[in-house]
Parts: sequence; C-alpha cells; structure tokens
Amino acid sequence: MLTPQRTARAAAVLLAGLLLASAPTVTASAASTAAPTAVGRAAMATTCGHYEGTDSTQRHDDGERVREVQCLINRWHGKEPLAIDGHYGPRTESWVVLFQESKGLTVDGQVGPQTWGALRGA
Repeated sequence: MLTPQRTARAAAVLLAGLLLASAPTVTASAASTAAPTAVGRAAMATTCGHYEGTDSTQRHDDGERVREVQCLINRWHGKEPLAIDGHYGPRTESWVVLFQESKGLTVDGQVGPQTWGALRGA
C-alpha cells in the first residue's frame, strides 16, 4: 500500500530521474572535474522505500531491510535477478557478494554500512 510519504518519495525519485535523463551530455574530462549538482546528489541518495537505515542485514534475516537490499540489487543490476520477497536466502547472499566484489568492498555477503552506502549510490 502506498502511503502519502512513499508516494511523495516515489514522485521525487521519478522527477530526479527525468531531470537527469534530459540533462545535456558532458565529456569525460568535464565530468571528472565537475562538482556534483543538487540533482546528482538527490539521484545518488536512492532508496526503494522499504528501509532507510544501515543496520547489518545478512542471511536468514527477513523483513523490510531485506526487501530494500533486494530492490537496490535489482536497480544496480538493471534487471530483476531477485524476487523482492523479504527473505535473505542464498540467492540474495550470492548477489550481495557479486555486488561487493564489483565495488571493491569487503566481501562477506552481509549488508553493513559500507555496502548500504554503495547500494544507495549505485
């Protein structure tokens, strides 16, 4: 069920995405020296709306934190390799490991503060 808060959050994320999609293309050299814009910072602070904290989340956990992990992994991947079922099983753990490896993070299959930050910045 969408609450007014989730609806507003979803609208803000959609607006940020539309603004980014319509932004002019920047060359690689200009992009590397440019400071992040307000729109860029808003887009980097992504959330799926299930959970906004950074508590450790790991195998055998269940609930909203796990749904957030699964949704963010799906966004990073660009498809939907994970069902957003709220159960941190072996499939979720293997995708977290793959994500951690791709970002150069400590690979432990758990989502702690560093992995949360990377997921939300992906």
